[in-house]
Amino acid sequence: MYEVEALGTEIEPGSNVLLTGPPLSGKRDLALDVLAEGTRNDEGAIMVTTKDSADRLLKQFAKREQYEGRPVAVVDTVTRQQGVNDVRDSDRIKYTSSPVDMTGIGIKLSSFLEAFYKDRGIRKNRVMVHSLSTLLMYSDLQTVFRFLHVFTGRVQSVDGLGLYCIDSTAHDDQTMNTLKQLFDGIIETSEDGEPSVRLANA
Repeated sequence: MYEVEALGTEIEPGSNVLLTGPPLSGKRDLALDVLAEGTRNDEGAIMVTTKDSADRLLKQFAKREQYEGRPVAVVDTVTRQQGVNDVRDSDRIKYTSSPVDMTGIGIKLSSFLEAFYKDRGIRKNRVMVHSLSTLLMYSDLQTVFRFLHVFTGRVQSVDGLGLYCIDSTAHDDQTMNTLKQLFDGIIETSEDGEPSVRLANA
């Protein structure tokens, strides 16, 4: 089981959980807290960012937990889209051309999962995607759904824990209900209260 102190619960390996709430309700902070907890326990952490550059995200992560020499990685879909083309993939950061390049995102995620799970023998890996709302801005629902179907399957296949942030106010009910089918649980954040957690296996 994955111990998740930030939520006061345990989550079954191979689970994918949707973090939904209005803007500025702390979805990303909560997801980073959950990943940093795992790093503290020698688990892997992989972040897919469609909003901030990898450097900015790693700075946020470092405030929670030092990651030097530890299995912490980022798939960055932002930097090249902003016109910075001289960045190169490393063991820590891999870049895709933009959030539209979902095939690239899937390939880069797989290579990190393989490096952690197979090559380094790390059996527990936490994965965060921030944010699905950006993917939906650039692509239609069907494309994002297909991408997530494959992505969640990869997380499941290595007994990982996936956390996916979405801005609940940016999408209609049909979009939200379609996406919710892919997840084993839903965490709802609000601006003024504790997050509510609904897990299929709890």
